[in-house]
Amino acid sequence: MSKPNLIYILADDMGYGDISALNEHCGFTTKYLDQMAERGMCFTDAHATSAVCTPSRYGILTGRYNWRSRLKSHVMGGYSQALIEEGRRTVADFLREDGYRTIMVGKWHLGMNFATEPGFVEQPDFDACDHVDYSGKIERSPIANGFDYFYGISASLDMPPYIYIENDRFTAQPDHITRGSGKGYFREGPTAPGFVHAHVLDELTDKVLEQIEENKDRPFFLYFPMPAPHTPILPAKRFLGKSGTNEYGDFVLHVDDVVGRINQKLCETGLLDNTIVIYTSDNGCSPAADYPELLAKGHNPSYVFRGAKADIYEGGHRVPLIVQWPAQIPAGSICEKIVCLSDLMATICDILGIDMGDADGVDSVSNFPLWRDPNGQEVREDVIHQSIDGSLSIRKGKWKLELCPGSGGWSDPKPGEEAEGSPRFQLYDLSGDIGEQRNVIEAHPEEARALRRILKGHILRGRSTPGPVQQNNGQAVWETIRWVEEED
Repeated sequence: MSKPNLIYILADDMGYGDISALNEHCGFTTKYLDQMAERGMCFTDAHATSAVCTPSRYGILTGRYNWRSRLKSHVMGGYSQALIEEGRRTVADFLREDGYRTIMVGKWHLGMNFATEPGFVEQPDFDACDHVDYSGKIERSPIANGFDYFYGISASLDMPPYIYIENDRFTAQPDHITRGSGKGYFREGPTAPGFVHAHVLDELTDKVLEQIEENKDRPFFLYFPMPAPHTPILPAKRFLGKSGTNEYGDFVLHVDDVVGRINQKLCETGLLDNTIVIYTSDNGCSPAADYPELLAKGHNPSYVFRGAKADIYEGGHRVPLIVQWPAQIPAGSICEKIVCLSDLMATICDILGIDMGDADGVDSVSNFPLWRDPNGQEVREDVIHQSIDGSLSIRKGKWKLELCPGSGGWSDPKPGEEAEGSPRFQLYDLSGDIGEQRNVIEAHPEEARALRRILKGHILRGRSTPGPVQQNNGQAVWETIRWVEEED
C-alpha cells in the first residue's frame, strides 16, 4: 500500500458534547461527524495539552507540552512573535522529509514575525498594532515550520489583522477598520478589501478542497485548523435555526458540513480509503457559546464534564477525537484509553517507520497500537494538562491531581475567588466522579504525593518519554516544584 495521506482537522473551541456520536443527549445531529465515527474510531478519553488554543496547538505540532515553551500561561495575539523555537522540528518537518507535500490552511495562532517599522509595540489586549509593514516578508510563518504551503490567518478570527496570508506574505493591504458586535464580536482592526468574517470558514474550506485536488497524485499532509466555532459566532445563513438551540449550535452544524465536504472530496478523488482523517478540537467549548441558553434547549457542549474552555477541569481539555482510516482502522470502534493531542508526532512516525530524534516529540506517545486494537494496553502512563492561568494537573489512571484550588480558568471558582479555607490542591477519582465534584485529597494524601513526584520528574527531565534529559524554555524555577518539595 502507498503512503497514507493525512488530514488533520482541528476545530476551535468545540466541546466534547457537541458531536452527537459522543453525546446521547446532544440536542441536534452532527450528520457528517457521525459518519466519520461510523467509518472509524472514537476516543472517549482524549485531551488537549492545554485548555486554551495557542498552547494546545504548540503541543500538537511539536509533540512537546506547551508549558515547556516560553509561554507559561494564556494565549498569543495576531501580532505576537513566533513561539515555536528555531530548530525545533514539527510534525510537518518529519513528513516533508519523508516525501510528503505539507500544506496548512487556516488559523495559525503560534506567532510569526511581521515586518515592522520603528515604534512597533505588541498590544497586550490583542488589539491592532501600529507600525506594521503589510507589504513586507513575514518571518517564522508556517513555511518556516515544515509546511510547503500556507494560506490562512495569523490568529483567531476575533483578533486582527483581518487579512489572509499566503506562505510568507499578506495577500492584500488593509484598507479599512472593522469591528463586530454581539455573538459576532471581534476586535477592531485593520481589514483587507473583501475580507468578510462570516465568509472565512467557507473560503478556507474551498482552499482545502482545492489543495486536495491539486495533490491527489502524491502523498500529502493537510493541517486544517478551522477558525470555528470560536467567536465570532457567525454561521452561514443556510444554517441559522437548524440546530434548534442558538447560533453556536448552528455554527457547530456549519463545522459539521465542512467535514462532510472534505470527506466527499476524498470520495470523489478516490482517496478516502487510504487517507487518515483526524478530527478533534484544540480545547473545550467557550462560555461565549452561552451555556445557560444551550442548557435550556437541552444541549451541553461539555457533556457530563465539569468546566469549559480555560479550565483545569475535564470540560476544559477533554476533547472529541475521531480517527478515520478505512484501510486500517476498524469501522465503528471506540477506544476508552487515555491519549493526548501531543501524540500526533509519535503516532505518524510509528506508522511511517520514521525515527524521531532525541530532542523531538519529548511528550509524544504513539497511539498506533490503539488504532489497531482499541482494547489493547494503555499507551500512556500519565498525561499533564494546563489551564489558562498556567495551573497544571496530572492524570494517571483514575486519579487526577489539580495543582490549584479552583478552576484555574473562567468557571467558578475562578482564580482568587475560591472559598476561604479551600485545599490548595484538588484530587479526584474519575472512575466514580467524572464530574469532579468530590475533592478527596485529604482522604488520599499518598495518591496526591505520588502524582506530585511524577509531575516533578517530568518537569525536571524536560520530557515525559524515555530518552536523554532535555531543557525547558523560559523560567527555570517552577512553583510546582517548590510546592512538591514543601509538602514532601
